[in-house]
Amino acid sequence: MKITSPLLGAASVALLLTLAACGGDSGGGSGDEGAADGGGEAATACEPSDGEVTLTFFSWVPGIEGVVDLWNEQNPDIQVEVQTGPNGNSGTYQNFFNQLEAGNPPDLGQIEFDALPNFRVQDGLTDIGGCEGVMESQEKFVDWTWSQVQLGEENAVYAIPQDTGPMAMFYREDLFTEAGIEVPTTWEEYAAAAEQVRENDGYITNFSTSDINQFAGFVWQAGGSWFGNEGDSWQVGLDSEESVQVADYWNGLIQDDLVSTLPPWTTEWDNAYNSGDAWTWVSAVWGANSIMSGAPDTEGDWRVAPMPTWGDEQAAGNWGGSTTAVFKGSEHPHEAAQFALWLNTSEEAHEALIEAANLYPATTEGQQLPALSEGVPFYGDQKIYEVFTEAGATVPTEWTWGPTMTQVYNDVSDGFSAAASGNGSLAEALTSTQESTTSALESQGIPVGE
Repeated sequence: MKITSPLLGAASVALLLTLAACGGDSGGGSGDEGAADGGGEAATACEPSDGEVTLTFFSWVPGIEGVVDLWNEQNPDIQVEVQTGPNGNSGTYQNFFNQLEAGNPPDLGQIEFDALPNFRVQDGLTDIGGCEGVMESQEKFVDWTWSQVQLGEENAVYAIPQDTGPMAMFYREDLFTEAGIEVPTTWEEYAAAAEQVRENDGYITNFSTSDINQFAGFVWQAGGSWFGNEGDSWQVGLDSEESVQVADYWNGLIQDDLVSTLPPWTTEWDNAYNSGDAWTWVSAVWGANSIMSGAPDTEGDWRVAPMPTWGDEQAAGNWGGSTTAVFKGSEHPHEAAQFALWLNTSEEAHEALIEAANLYPATTEGQQLPALSEGVPFYGDQKIYEVFTEAGATVPTEWTWGPTMTQVYNDVSDGFSAAASGNGSLAEALTSTQESTTSALESQGIPVGE
């Protein structure tokens, strides 16, 4: 389902023009007036409300109700009513947009990093940069996550980072050892290992043609960025040098039958990993649970290593991650910001979220909690989260998400699926999506640069 909304109009386009690349140096305003005139002071009034306050919060994190109960027990004057439902692209984002249009959104909502620009463009977020404690919390977070929630506006903050998805390589240590194959550390070695794995009747991995976030993580690692902002225009770089490099690499593996292309999150996909048909998965930290649940017969056989690199310099991509945002129209931005900060920076909230949902915090301290520093039995008692912590520190900060990501994902997926069937190539799919994305932006009155 595409993320669309009738809210996008002239006012939203004006807001859009202030957005810069998420790791860039450009300043600009914050809040409504700052966004329009380039001012530097936070425009959002963020004073405490009088009397008792009740906030509404929507999330799809498993067990979030119990975490919110901890807050409610300690904050009788600021109560939070939690609502739950499917993840963002499964209907929740569209519901948010419908609620914004009707003027009745929740006070706070869970929004993934890649969806934030769309909500900003459509003027659906409150700038909480002027709220107590928000700017001061920046030092708590992994660098690139903070740049993602500022959306290129130096003095603005449109959400509080919640969790991240640094990428590493899950691999079957037993199979690599038995076959005498070295665990690859570069993508060149990975391709060579793929040939050896195929000689042993396996596939080194399964390449997803439908979940494009994984491919985006590969491009992110390579130093590319699919979007940027220059002056008053968006820049679209889906067919950038880095994107094509990554596409050509995987296209070659697909053509040579060195990787499978099973649909992810299916029984067939799980069976490939459970049976030993697939030997590695370059995925995010949350993938640890996917393998444990989908391949239970392989307990003790898996290990985690840094994802292969394009050269000697270690870098990782990111796949996933969410934020807690305050929606435009909330009557209690101060209280909402305080809850969002507690939820995503306090030790007790982190411990509860890790226990309930194995969530990987976006704060550096949260990533050092005991629950994430112990050996994991399924992975041979390896301290796998240490690998992901190191990976998170090497994720490039310059990646920028665009305002039409659902359209991008749909179009890339269509092209990738065709390429996997022998019709065209992955690079051609990116070129086609470059054109369709440019057209999608221009059809909404959004300027696109060369």
